[in-house]
Order: sequence, then structure tokens, then C-alpha cells
Amino acid sequence: MPETFDLVFKGGTVVNQDGIGKRDIGVSGARIAAIGTIGEDQAGEVVDCTGLHLLPGVIDSQVHFREPGMEHKEDLEAGSRAAVMGGVTAVFEMPNTNPTTTNPEALEDKFARAKDRMHCDHGFWVGATGENVGILPELENMPGVVGVKVFMGSSTGSLLVPDDEGVRAVLSAIRRRAAFHSEDEDRMRARETERVSGDPSSHPVWRDVESALGCTKRLVAIAEETGSPIHVLHISTADEMRFLATKKEWASVEVLPNHLTLAAPDCYDQLGTYAQQNPPIRDKSHQEGLWWGIREGVVDVLGSDHAPHTREEKDKPYPNSPSGTPGVQTLVPIMLDHVNAGRLSLERFVDLTSAGQQRLFGVRGKGRLAAGYDADITIVDLRRSETITEDWIVSKSGWTPFAGKTVTGWPVGTIIRGQKVMWEGELVAPSAGQPVRFLSG
Repeated sequence: MPETFDLVFKGGTVVNQDGIGKRDIGVSGARIAAIGTIGEDQAGEVVDCTGLHLLPGVIDSQVHFREPGMEHKEDLEAGSRAAVMGGVTAVFEMPNTNPTTTNPEALEDKFARAKDRMHCDHGFWVGATGENVGILPELENMPGVVGVKVFMGSSTGSLLVPDDEGVRAVLSAIRRRAAFHSEDEDRMRARETERVSGDPSSHPVWRDVESALGCTKRLVAIAEETGSPIHVLHISTADEMRFLATKKEWASVEVLPNHLTLAAPDCYDQLGTYAQQNPPIRDKSHQEGLWWGIREGVVDVLGSDHAPHTREEKDKPYPNSPSGTPGVQTLVPIMLDHVNAGRLSLERFVDLTSAGQQRLFGVRGKGRLAAGYDADITIVDLRRSETITEDWIVSKSGWTPFAGKTVTGWPVGTIIRGQKVMWEGELVAPSAGQPVRFLSG
């Protein structure tokens, strides 16, 4: 008797460790059971994927869902709904909430809030402070924890470890790869006079290249001294990318679709404070440096840095306007548009959105389309052209910097542990996201 499967995705083009080819995927329970040619008589249910590409489930390794404490901007339900509507199967959520995720009780509260409310699978970062270094080894090994996040430069929230001594203490205490917001707090405070009231284009003048590059050099030196691996988030400068290309034994690298797609001064002319984020969007010379890092293999992962604020907040005159933009729902279509434009291959997109996260953070059972792995699949139509509209955005913020942009390449289905969650723009399953499993914890 041939093997039978609960679900078969049939007739699509699979992108996995074997390359790109037309194959069927058979799912039993929550996991992939077979990849190859599978007869319809072997399936409890068949999903016709003719003309579609099946990718390993996209993991967005940097999102801010604002719960607890800032639910008027976003919450775990709405943020995760935006994720699955955009083809994202798992997210790693950041600790700069209120209260911050800096102790076991706050972490347990987040998982309790996520249960039966989050639509996608999820891991949580824990935050480092000057006071909680002693419990970081416990925190980083709790189930569902991605790792430790350190803010060396201030952004939304109160988390901050700006000094080398504090960073050294954190890296000396932990064993897993810590993630860093790398901007020099002292330099930025000294340069606050560079901010021009009412002019968000002065944002990258204030938070200048040296604020980022100098901090990243300090950070890497401490990583080398302590022998600790680090992950440098949202690189925005060509200078940092060239430097980090010489430090890959210590530092992994993230870039954002925003920095790869938007450029100064046009983004500030067109979007004003809606283009304001930390670190800032810079000019095309820096954008070209980030694409160089993708081509050369310096960049390890893509994250959206989904950081929503309300329109009322973003409409405040600069510099009273908060930094941050939504992004989890637009990550896949924006980057597939770059794939279609020839800026990166589909295989490289997969490496940056699933395999890279699995390698860096020790994700169990995700990151590949392979037998025995979770049946997490991002199904896309590479030929489909759509215009991104704010009507499509389901984040509580209700806006996107990419409104009106026409892209080629669109998420058609989000499959999580063998369950259809989103199909053809509709949420088709109740919220059943589970904590991501890690090798540690």
C-alpha cells in the first residue's frame, strides 16, 4: 500500500536544499512526510499549487508587537495576523514593551498573552539591562526564548546598555548569540542640535554614519575579547557592511527591506516622518553598500523591524514624532519584487528568511522544506502583480510606507505546521500559534 498523507500540496515548484523543481509535498500531522511525486489517491486533501512556488516558512526575526503596555499601536493578535497575511509563518518579538521583557515573570506573561491569540508561531527576545545580568543565563535558556537583545542606542522604550562595561558584562554572562541595536548613545546625545525642527530629513544627519560605525566597531571588539557571538541588527551604512565583512567569525548581520528599498532624500520628501526609523534610512550610496553585503554573503538574515505607531503619533512634527514603521506584512512582497528585478535570487531570499534564522538561533524543526521538519510553507505567486494598499494592511497602525507601490510577487498561502492559516488573502483558521522550539531552552 502506498503511504497516505493528511494533506498534499500538488503541482507546485518547491525551493529547498535540493534546489528549485516541480515536486509535491506530503504532510502527515504537523510535519512534512515526503517530497516528490505523490498521487492524489494518497492524500486526504489536495491543495492545487500549479503555477505557485513553495518556500520554507518565512521567519521574521525582528518584530515589535507592543504588548503589553502599548496596545493602542499594536498587539500580539493584530501583529501576528499581519504576519500570516503577508506569508510569514513565525516571528521573533522584541522585549521593549511596558513592562520590559527582562525577567521570568514578564516572559511568562507574554507567552500567556500569546496563547490562543497569536496566529503564527513565535519566539520572544529577552532584554538586557544594567540590573538583570545575573539572571540572563536563566532567561536565555527558557523555552521559546530566541536570545538576549541589547540596545546600545536608545529607541522606542526604556531598554539601554550604552557603555562598554555593561556590554562586556552581558556578553560574559551568556552563551547564546545576543542581538544588538548598535548606535552610539553618547554621540547621538551630543549631536541633538543637528536635528532640525519640522525636517525629518535631518534624522540621518543627527544619527550619522559614525554613530553607527563607531558603536559597531566597539561592539565587535568586545565580542572578540569575550569570545561571544553577536548579531548586529538593521545595518544601515555601507561603512558598517564593509567592516563586518572582515569580522564574520564574530558577527552575524541583519538588513531590512526598508533600507534596501527606500533612500534619502526622496523618502523624506515623499513620506516625511512616516520614513523616520532608527537607524535612519540613508542615501543611495549606503543602500548600494547593503546590496553589496547581500551579494557577497555578508548578510545573514532579513528582518522587518515591524515597529508600528499610530498616525496621530507619526503626524507630530519632527523630532517629536516617534521612529519606526510597520513591516511584517510587506516583507515578502517587497523582497519578491527585488527577486523579480534580479537583485537577489529566490534561493538567496530563502536563505535570508528561513535557513539563516535556523542557523543563527538554533531553531528546531523549521527553516527547511524537508522530511521530518514542521510543515511551515510560504506559498507565493512569483508572476502576480499587485499594488500594496493600506486597505490590505491589518496592523493596528493601518498604514505602510509602501502604500501605492506595485510589486511583482505575492504571498498566496501561509501554512503553519500543516494547517492553512492564510489562503488567497483570507484568514482561514483560528489563532493557533505555538512557541518556536530552540536547541537551547
